[in-house]
Amino acid sequence: MVTDSFWLFPSTKRTPFVWKVSSRCVLAVVGLSSKLWLEWVSKFKVYNKGLLLKALHERPSGTGLVTVSNHNSCIDDPLMWGCLRPQILCGNERIRWTLAAEDICFRKFWHALFFSLGQTVPVIRGEGVYQKSMDFMLEKLNKGQWVHMFPEGKVNLSQEFMRLKWGVGRLISECKIPPMVIPMHHIGMDDVLPNEPPYIPQMRKKVTLLIGKPMDFSKELEKLKALKKTPREIRKRITDLIQEEFAQLKERTEALHNDDDR
Repeated sequence: MVTDSFWLFPSTKRTPFVWKVSSRCVLAVVGLSSKLWLEWVSKFKVYNKGLLLKALHERPSGTGLVTVSNHNSCIDDPLMWGCLRPQILCGNERIRWTLAAEDICFRKFWHALFFSLGQTVPVIRGEGVYQKSMDFMLEKLNKGQWVHMFPEGKVNLSQEFMRLKWGVGRLISECKIPPMVIPMHHIGMDDVLPNEPPYIPQMRKKVTLLIGKPMDFSKELEKLKALKKTPREIRKRITDLIQEEFAQLKERTEALHNDDDR
């Protein structure tokens, strides 16, 4: 279980200057390294990147952004964000917040500090949708920030169908202003960093990232609330709709990946 000593985030009401600078440095180093590896060392292709950039720059003020993707390798985040511009990667105001398993990334203080400065929040498996980390992410969305989720809940080693966790449904349904939601699917990350020992990053591996069209849940949420659905039913419905979009994206990404002779 995560301890208070490993919950290192300062109060969101007043973030110390030293923390802001340290966080910006960690994000810049990791982000630019990811960009170098993804775009120069790997054989990478991204489709519909403009949809993500538009969401980052042009969504209405105060509206949060939720991106969701499959999870095939421990390097998915941050490597996939190497497709973004350096100005985004080097700024902690625009870059994503994400979750990571407490029992893997937050076991030691220095690990916890590094991931926390990188805007990664510890989540405890089995604690459900109402835990400190999920409340924290909801607060970020209510401030109009960007949150990335891996709703499969773990690295999907088999890359087969996996029922999505309902945490993402809670964030979307309980946000004060329904956030913009962008699904995405990638293939090849586990070739860059294999899931088997000795976990050595590989060069010149083919990676494909497909960014889906934004999903607007505002009308769906209005309908569900008018029908007096319970919070549990609402978050399940939202998650199910994302699951359906995931299935379509997976087929399209596989086709693009297999037809490209990079």
